[in-house]
Formats: sequence, C-alpha cells, structure tokens
Amino acid sequence: MRYASIDLLRTFAIVMMVLVHFLENLAGVTWAPAGLGAPLFGFLVGVSYRIWLRSAESRGTSESAITKSTIRRAVFLFLVGFGFNVVVWLPKDTFNWDVLTLIATAFVLLALVRTLPPVVPIVFCVLVYLLSPVMRLEAGYEDYWLLGYYDAEMTLSEVTLGFLVTGYFPVFPWVVFPLVGYLVATHWLPETQESLTLAALRGLLSLGISLIALFLLIRYGKAWVSDPRLLRMLTGWTMFPASLEYMAGILGAILLAFGLGLWLVDGLRGLDRLPGVLAIARMMSKYSFSIYLLHHLVHVWPMWGYALWQGQETTAYWRQALTWPWAAALVPVFLVVCYLFFRWVEKHNFPTVETAMRWFADG
Repeated sequence: MRYASIDLLRTFAIVMMVLVHFLENLAGVTWAPAGLGAPLFGFLVGVSYRIWLRSAESRGTSESAITKSTIRRAVFLFLVGFGFNVVVWLPKDTFNWDVLTLIATAFVLLALVRTLPPVVPIVFCVLVYLLSPVMRLEAGYEDYWLLGYYDAEMTLSEVTLGFLVTGYFPVFPWVVFPLVGYLVATHWLPETQESLTLAALRGLLSLGISLIALFLLIRYGKAWVSDPRLLRMLTGWTMFPASLEYMAGILGAILLAFGLGLWLVDGLRGLDRLPGVLAIARMMSKYSFSIYLLHHLVHVWPMWGYALWQGQETTAYWRQALTWPWAAALVPVFLVVCYLFFRWVEKHNFPTVETAMRWFADG
C-alpha cells in the first residue's frame, strides 16, 4: 500500500536538500534551512523498509531471501555512495561518509534488528544518542573540521573514525533516524488506511511531543551546567556535529509531521481534492534517489568545469559562483525539469538508479 503522506514528506525532504545545496554551494548562503532534509530522508528509509518488509512477508518470501535482498541493497548503496563521492567531490573525498553510505549501513543494521525483539533496537538507539557526543569528544571531532568542513587523511584509523564518529553522516548518531523510522512503522503504521485514526496514532504523536520537550530541556537546561567537559558535549543546535539538542528537536518534529500526515492525508483523505499535488509528490518521491544524485551533478560539475576551463583551481568558484537570488531561482527550475524528465522516463519505461537497485537487490 502506498501512503500519500510519505510521498509528500519525501518530496519535501528532497526539495529541502536541493534548496540548501544550491544556496550553500553556489552562493555561500548559510542561513538556508539546513538540517531538515537529510534526517527526514533517513527516517523515511526506515519507514519504507518496514512497508517493503510487510509486502515481502505477505508474498511468502523466505527469511533468507529477505536478508539477501536487504544486504544487496546495502552493497549497492555503498558502491553508488563511493562512486558518487569520487565523481562529484573528486577522489580526495572518497571517504567523506555521506548520506548514501549512511543509508547503506542502516540497511545492514535493519537486516539484523528485524529478527530481534523490539527492545534491542530501542535500547541501541538510546545508547547511540547518548554516547555520540562522548565519542566525538574522545575522537577529537573538532580536529577534523578546522575549516568548517570534514577533512581527514586516507589512513585506516581516520577512515574508520570518519565512518563511526567524525564524518559528515557517521553511524553515531545518524543511524538513529532510519532505525527509528523502522520502529515507528512497525508499531504505529496500521495495515489499512481505514485504521489511520488520531487515536491509533496517539502514541506516535506523544513520542514526538516528548522529544520536543527533551529538546527544550536540553536547550534551556544547559544554562545550569558548569562542568567544562559536559559543556563541550552540549554544542547547541548544530547539524555538524548532530548535537543532542538537534537530534531530539528534529526527530520530534519528524514524528509529529509523520503522524499528522498519516492522519490528515491518508486517514481523512485531506488532499483527495488535489490529485495533481499528489501525482507530483508521487513522481518526485518515486525517483528521489535519482534526483538526489542528479542535483549534485547539475550544480557542482559546472563549477568544477568552468574553473578548469579558466585554468584555475577546481574549487575556485565554490560558494561564490552566483548571488543567492540566482541560486534560489535555479531551485524551482531544476525541480520542474526533474518532474517533466522523470514523467517522460516513466512513460517510456527507461531504467533509472532505482531500477538498477531493484534489479541488483531482488534479481
């Protein structure tokens, strides 16, 4: 069963990623709404995996086949993630541990936790959340972000630290988002849309409100903290690193948006009078993986290419290629072109990255 609210949220996530990256990378704008797209996208990966798992189980797919398919998805995403880093960010950033490698890791963990009692992944998520700032402190996180971006040597120790703690999207704490998405879908996503009532989703909404309350407690409670080491772990609202405050606040907001979306859009059918909006969201959601890859190519490659043509350093126009109004104006242009392009792709049944992943994972 396809949920329109999930398509809407995934579309919102990809739009936020495009907006943030165009403004930051082309114009150097730091006030863009950063920190919204990636965690929502990761959360929905866990939700979608649980929906896929239900479908596979209903078809009588064996446990071994499900595990193999899940691991193959992880391998595919790892390969695409590393290839993407080399092609877009150049070989020196092969191991910057971006969103794709995080999702690949999440699939490996999902293959494990789906066979375990629910208390195990819940405890694991809590431990990851609490231990992440301690691990960053012990790893010397700031030493890898001296110029505002992740910069590490290609040694085994630094590559491993980047994967676990210091990279852009390390396991600690970013894997919490897809795991929580899986747990939420397991416990609060009903089998039928008729069951999507406010009462059925009350637990989900209560958890979201509780996390918002935790965010407020951390935000205003740290004024009474005097221990220097603890203060170094309470970094305020930061995405890099993903602080305790950020994690609680953004996850609480995601749970509220997810629960309300299920109730209003799928349960009450609140957008049935706007079929065009739902059709656009479905298209953008279906090809969100391809759009994620494509939006980097269309705004990063021209900067690299023009700099080389001018005989300059590859990154000469990084964050200064355009003024922010021009960068912002490119966002709707890109999104409209993407929608029209993928509608054409679907009409003619051309292969995409999503098609390749299904072929690789499911055979």
